[in-house]
Amino acid sequence: MASPKKARLKQAALSTILMRAGVALIAAGLVILALTFGPIIYQEITYNLRQLFFPKTTMETERAIKPVDRDFGIIIPKLGANARIIANVDPYDARAYQRALTRGVAHARGTSVPGATGNIFLFAHSSENFYEAVRYNSVFYLLPKLIPGDEIIMYYKNTRYTYVVTDKKLVRAKDVSYLENGRNTQTLTLMTCWPPGTNLQRLLVFAQLKK
Repeated sequence: MASPKKARLKQAALSTILMRAGVALIAAGLVILALTFGPIIYQEITYNLRQLFFPKTTMETERAIKPVDRDFGIIIPKLGANARIIANVDPYDARAYQRALTRGVAHARGTSVPGATGNIFLFAHSSENFYEAVRYNSVFYLLPKLIPGDEIIMYYKNTRYTYVVTDKKLVRAKDVSYLENGRNTQTLTLMTCWPPGTNLQRLLVFAQLKK
């Protein structure tokens, strides 16, 4: 039969092990939270700082953002967004567009390109959970902050195009009619999942080429 002293020592050792395991789990949880929400928090903080020091979109703030890709790229000065566009991505193939979103914003296959008549459809799905959302893309998380009159800059084959936001709306996740929006005009549609990290709805931002 174990002595009371040995029993107390075993109990203390067990308590220490459980305490360390608890601390490790808490630390792991904090790391996961940081990795999951970090990009979102970073974008919100930088957006608010940008609005504080540059309350209006000016040529100075626009020049400060050098396009990462002049062959096919997008800049949204108000949001500080600057991304490469991956062309001709199948919007119905999750594996294909998730691969594309690790490299930039996806351009829906079959839709128009800058300089041509029709609707350019760009999207950044956020997947079904925050971890996958951050992993695949977070460029469009701030799209709800865009309002009519805000500018979106696109580069295509080293030519610069300016689009002006005209409207935005929430639609059902299965509504794909907007892929063919504006056949006889030069329009741009940006899409992301909403709320972020879910597949409940789609947020669409519409813009028109600035003449």
